Amino acid sequence: MNSEFTLRLQKIEGVLHTYLPSQSNEDWRNFSFGTIDSCISESHFSNLITPCKSLLDLGGKRWRPLLLVLCAEMAAESKKSSQNEINLAVEKACKITPLVEFAHTASLIHDDIEDSADTRRGQPCAYITYGLDVALNAGTWLIFEALTCIKNLSLSDNEKNLFYELFLMEIRRLHLGQAMDILWHRNPALIPSVQEYTAMVRNKTGTLSRLAVKLGLLAGGASVSECEKAGVFAEDIGTGFQIIDDVINLTTGNPGKKRGDDIVEGKKSLPVLLHLEKHPEDSERLTSLFQKARAEGIESSAVEEAIALLSGSGAVDMAKEQGNEIIAKNSAALASVFSNPESKSALLIKELFESLQKKK
Repeated sequence: MNSEFTLRLQKIEGVLHTYLPSQSNEDWRNFSFGTIDSCISESHFSNLITPCKSLLDLGGKRWRPLLLVLCAEMAAESKKSSQNEINLAVEKACKITPLVEFAHTASLIHDDIEDSADTRRGQPCAYITYGLDVALNAGTWLIFEALTCIKNLSLSDNEKNLFYELFLMEIRRLHLGQAMDILWHRNPALIPSVQEYTAMVRNKTGTLSRLAVKLGLLAGGASVSECEKAGVFAEDIGTGFQIIDDVINLTTGNPGKKRGDDIVEGKKSLPVLLHLEKHPEDSERLTSLFQKARAEGIESSAVEEAIALLSGSGAVDMAKEQGNEIIAKNSAALASVFSNPESKSALLIKELFESLQKKK
């Protein structure tokens, strides 16, 4: 990994663990909950902290908080800021990285519940380990807990409100995208259009990329209009990575997950939709395979039969090509948003996405 990334990731990791400690401490409790009854014990806090902290500690690429920090640098550089001003922008950006990484972690906890998934990052899902009630409550809490990092910013109330409003808008959009996805995977015969699928992914997945970029640019001194412009590129980058993840699910299998579990969950991913565009006569057959896989589980023969059908038509390769094109096009556009694609931070942003694509 580029040492430039490592240095920033070390700072980010420190901030994340400050705002989500392994166990509560007095300063953290006062900051997060204010004055509370003395009878509330560590075991009560643990029911919030442990499911979230366990998933956070399992890793994850942390590319969204890293992107947030790089965007703050890019914005500050574009304003011809001094090195001290750039450093201050980076410090501010690091302080708000829980907004994206905590929201992402919470969304994974909830997503696994809604998909009845078995594993996440190679371990049993939080709701399996800690119980549905604990995981659901902890995941919801973490979304709100993320907002506490804004309180620490040395900004005016109006400036803080920009961060609050931006975060809450994107979280609402994330839930809209999830609502669309749930509708389709709960109804095996309901096939969305490619346009509907893209709209769903832009909200469910792209919204966190958009949030990272807009928060970072705002921290670096960019205007709201500049943030909005860059946010469009960011949501498409997130869409591209989701498409690639959908492809990997049907080929090698995503890390910590089982190959073809999207078939079991009834996901109408892009390979499915591209196949049906070419072969609409297969609609009933795919629907039947989805239903059989859901009933029998990941070991069902329907999983491999469905994968063979999608691969044989070229739909999986077509989706992969589209995903990579979307990422390449929009990452270049994002790096050029301030008309200086050769600045240090812009080059690092391009390198970040190139490295993520190689890992895929």
